[in-house]
Amino acid sequence: MADTRGAVPRAPAGSGTTDWAMGPYLFAGLALELSGSLSILMGVTGIAQDTIFSAPRYVYRFDLTAWGWLHLALGIALVAAGLGVLLGRSWGRGAGLALGAASLITQFMFVPYYPLWAISLMVLDLLAIWTLARFSAREPSGA
Repeated sequence: MADTRGAVPRAPAGSGTTDWAMGPYLFAGLALELSGSLSILMGVTGIAQDTIFSAPRYVYRFDLTAWGWLHLALGIALVAAGLGVLLGRSWGRGAGLALGAASLITQFMFVPYYPLWAISLMVLDLLAIWTLARFSAREPSGA
């Protein structure tokens, strides 16, 4: 019997399930989709009601409408990257890593405004980044 420790699980031949739908890429794509969707909601809230969040005397203090537009744009980009990962596109992995990192930094800067929401999105971003970085290194590009 062959030693398969550390191997990425594959779908059985002829099962109709593609490799990307198994495990890590499905998880990373869904995490990016969820993070993006929640960022869009946060952005719309910031744009519509810029008095809903408050953080007195904060170094990264911006106008909350500007924060709203930033979250909205980043959220749309995260949804697109998540879709790319779910479709098995190689550009989706790179975009997911880059946009996940940008979202992580943005959420860190937003923690004083809405801590539980920002920390939850930071966890999603970290999990997506870790998953994409760990499993993308094992497969050749060009998928």
